[in-house]
Amino acid sequence: MLLCTDVGNTNIKFALYEGDEQLIKLRISTDPGKTEDDFAVELYTIFQINGVDAGKIDGSILSSVVPKITDSLCKAIKKITEVDTIVVGPGVKSGLDLRIDNPLTLGSDILAMCVAVKEMYSCPAIVIGLGTATTIVYLDENERYCGGAIAPGVTISLDALTHHGALLPSTNLKPPKKVIGTNTEDCIRSGVIYGTACMIDGMIERFNEERGVKATAFATGGLASGIVNNCKYDIMINDELILDGLRLIYQKNKT
Repeated sequence: MLLCTDVGNTNIKFALYEGDEQLIKLRISTDPGKTEDDFAVELYTIFQINGVDAGKIDGSILSSVVPKITDSLCKAIKKITEVDTIVVGPGVKSGLDLRIDNPLTLGSDILAMCVAVKEMYSCPAIVIGLGTATTIVYLDENERYCGGAIAPGVTISLDALTHHGALLPSTNLKPPKKVIGTNTEDCIRSGVIYGTACMIDGMIERFNEERGVKATAFATGGLASGIVNNCKYDIMINDELILDGLRLIYQKNKT
């Protein structure tokens, strides 16, 4: 079995694959204060609870946007599985042609989700990641990564608004029934949710205009459905893009 690990700013996702088939997906919270042993205990526990035989794991690959915990988590995985982990970064083969100023600066999560789109779908493509940050990136008709845009994520935007606005209450991210809110909470939700949806629609339109061709749009991330369902553009949601991308990258690098 292959263990794929996606370390995000909020959550760490684990997925086990047998060949191309995802067997199980697990999740724990991201905590930079955890030690190698903390991660080992937590990982061992969730494996046990879910009936996973760690001894059958013979491959491991990890993408991380939280460098502080990368090494500790890799050591924890080694303790539990006795397998060394491939950390996606410089020197790891992805098969993706990066046409940006400095390829070394590309986030491993963006790389993984773009590899998944390139290998599993068709290009040109606009790939949208809706997590702590909102990333909107472009793959051209020759399957080359051409760059994109990064904006504050939905949760960050909401937290910043309610933290710095003394009279603005914290609220949930349930889309309001109307765009024109009639109370403060609905006004905030409308601005954050429909506002993000409009931003995504506008960026897709501008990407297409700039490149002179209509691209297929894909979205991934925990907040994807709540936002994308309110977009005017037809956007395919696939919450497994990063994990599937890691599986594909592992296949390109295994010896």
